[in-house]
Amino acid sequence: MAMEVTQVLLSAQAVDSTVRKHAEETLKQFQEQNLPGFLLSLSGELANEEKPVESRKLAGLILKNALDAKEQHRKYELVQRWLSLDVALKSQIKACLLQTLSSTASDARSTASQVIAKVAGIELPQKQWPELILSLLSNIHQVPPHVKQATLETLGYLCEEVVPEVVDQDQVNKILTAVVQGMNANEGSIDVRLAATRALYNALGFAQANFSNDMERDYIMRVVCEATLSTEVKIRQAAFECLASIGSSYYEKLAPYIQDIFNITSKAVREDEEPVALQAIEFWSSICDEEIDILEEYGGDFTADSDVPCYYFIKQALPALVPMLLETLLKQEEDQDQDEGAWNLAMAGGTCLGLVARTAGDDIVPLVMPFIEANITKEDWRHREAATYAFGSILEGPSPDKLTPIVNVALNFMLSALTKDPSSHVKDTTAWTLGRIFEFLHGATVETPIITPANCQQIITVLLQSMKDSPNVAEKACGALYFLAQGYEDVGPTSPLTPFFQEIVQSLLNVTHREDAGESRLRTSAYEALNEVVRSSGDETARLVLELVQVVMTELHNTLEAQKLSSDEREKQNELQGQLCGCLMVIIQKLGGSEPTKYALMQYADQIMNLFLRVFACRSATVHEEAMFAIGALAYVTGPNFAKYMPEFYKYLEMGLQNFEEYQVCAVTVGIVGDICRALEDKILPYCDGIMTLLLKDLSSNQLHRSVKPPIFLCFSDIALAIGENFEKYLMYAMPMLQSAAELSAHTSGADDEMIEYTNLLRNGILEAYSAILQGFKNSPKTQLLIPYAPHILQFLDSMYMEKDMDDVVMKTAIGVLGDLADTLGSNAGSLIQQSLSSKDFLNECLSSDDHLIKASAEWARLAISRAISV
Repeated sequence: MAMEVTQVLLSAQAVDSTVRKHAEETLKQFQEQNLPGFLLSLSGELANEEKPVESRKLAGLILKNALDAKEQHRKYELVQRWLSLDVALKSQIKACLLQTLSSTASDARSTASQVIAKVAGIELPQKQWPELILSLLSNIHQVPPHVKQATLETLGYLCEEVVPEVVDQDQVNKILTAVVQGMNANEGSIDVRLAATRALYNALGFAQANFSNDMERDYIMRVVCEATLSTEVKIRQAAFECLASIGSSYYEKLAPYIQDIFNITSKAVREDEEPVALQAIEFWSSICDEEIDILEEYGGDFTADSDVPCYYFIKQALPALVPMLLETLLKQEEDQDQDEGAWNLAMAGGTCLGLVARTAGDDIVPLVMPFIEANITKEDWRHREAATYAFGSILEGPSPDKLTPIVNVALNFMLSALTKDPSSHVKDTTAWTLGRIFEFLHGATVETPIITPANCQQIITVLLQSMKDSPNVAEKACGALYFLAQGYEDVGPTSPLTPFFQEIVQSLLNVTHREDAGESRLRTSAYEALNEVVRSSGDETARLVLELVQVVMTELHNTLEAQKLSSDEREKQNELQGQLCGCLMVIIQKLGGSEPTKYALMQYADQIMNLFLRVFACRSATVHEEAMFAIGALAYVTGPNFAKYMPEFYKYLEMGLQNFEEYQVCAVTVGIVGDICRALEDKILPYCDGIMTLLLKDLSSNQLHRSVKPPIFLCFSDIALAIGENFEKYLMYAMPMLQSAAELSAHTSGADDEMIEYTNLLRNGILEAYSAILQGFKNSPKTQLLIPYAPHILQFLDSMYMEKDMDDVVMKTAIGVLGDLADTLGSNAGSLIQQSLSSKDFLNECLSSDDHLIKASAEWARLAISRAISV
């Protein structure tokens, strides 16, 4: 096989699909039957200078895919598979990879760089391949520029794959020295300097110690700033990418350089080519992000002890920064709205202006208003659109008191522009700006509200008229209506939109039927607006909402009748079915909120459920997420009567619980099981064996995405509450699962914010499960079955208290579990709680909490514990 691998790799890229498929099958068989030989053949192909570049490149690509995958469980499998290979074989492969860095073929070198980094990502954390970095660094001093370029590229990819803790500081220093020297304008070729600049971008995460050293930091900053002035566009672009990353990672070190950075970014934005100018704007966006985070976290209360001080770079730069950004708004492209994926200077400038407004607040308004006033009525559409975009961009950040008087003056003008301006670009941006006004200022407490009984009809008339405009304008009008309706969600039984409800709903339904509704997200936006209009509707429109049930059911029925669809049509049909199921869910939730409307809705329950089951059936092997959500809503409304649907629905529930590939569907299905448990209570019992088996199987699987675990533990909680002491038969399986998950989640020192957030979700799920199981067995003769598990539960509570990283939700649930232990197990728990390392301290801390929910839970727990101790 090794002899003919070249031909097979070339055939795998053939135009003829039969030849291609046969080659792919041959490669797959080789991989399955002889993995070591397969990987060695690929690395040999990649390293062989006499082979065609096409086969070498594909060999490297397949090799890379044999080491890494996007899905976490698959990635874990591939890592374990590589680690288990023979050491001598791996050494041969790695030697071939390093040898390829000297190849004259740039594609082969580049692919080898990526594969080396993937291997390093697996091996360096395991203390394997310790000589790699020194070996690469020695390459840097070789004469041929292409070897230097490939090595720098490899170091860049390596820094992307490996966490900084894996590389010791001495090696970090050497990597940074090599990279920064490679960026030097006097050093070698353009390719070398570009590879070095890109490598620095990935290496910045390793440079904490270096940025803390004034001299080293000055040197790095000087080299980066010099690279922004390179004669090569790609090098300038990469240098500004480095600057933006430095802005995010080393904000607190920027003060000495900020004036120089402003000068070079300003020049780039005004004079350089678009890819460079975009990255120069990105620097200021990154500074805004940092300052917004700091101001939100500390609320503007800074002391000498603050972890990260706010230097107010944005406020200081405002007088020069805002005019620069406003200039970019005039650089629109003719077709920018039609190409949804476009990202140009005007869009980047507007986005940055919005971030500046959030950072600087009221101070930005007087700097932007003269630009708006000077351009809003000019003949050239670019000026009118730029003025409108500037206005829309600054609506989040400044106070309502500052903005409302201006908006009240501008509103009539904008409503007129939305229907009468000759430019589609201006209308598009005007509709977007109206949406922003309704989103941020609708419910603001000010003397003169923006939406009044006097102008409400005019606003709605204009928005409904604009829904007949081109798809991009109509989509923004739907978005504006969405925010208008959202502002009335909590106004009580009577909504100002009530007189217009029927007309609004009919207009939105008309939009969904437009032939061009598939463009610019128009149909999606119309359904989102329709859902929000239903959510915010008042009691008087209940009859009309009930009529809407029949309309949406008919639409869903029609999608199910379609025959012989192409794959493209089927995809569109699935999307439409999802939107219609989502709409039905909102209607069910709305009508299920009061007894009279709930009763009226019940007459349609059988038909609705039948439609949902048909939606599942036409998806065959997969389950529709939105239909699942809608069934959860229906279960809540129908209560115990939902039992009649279970025999037919159960197979789809099973299908969803086994869907590892679409883990979001799996998570949604787990959540729906909880909804059904709450609806059916002990009527869920006949299905519990199957459900618990699948949930336990999910938890045991390496394929399960970690985000599904917390919902599964919450589902244990719902099942335990629904069936009470009947949970007995699952204790011996569920409790060890909870125990091992609890042990894993108890220790989080050194974890990042994302991991801590996930851990708290996991802990909360585990605690809710413990709480429900304890409550389910309360006053039951089988209570003693739980006594063996009590010490571990207390140990879990102790370890979490010691870690000091519980969020408020977990703290409330945890103190509740302590109370449940005492309440259910009585004296059996009392003595254990008295021996606990931290229960007393934990209880006292919760009793003195500022959070009234934690305090209330703690008061109840104190009573339960005192009863248990005194028994």
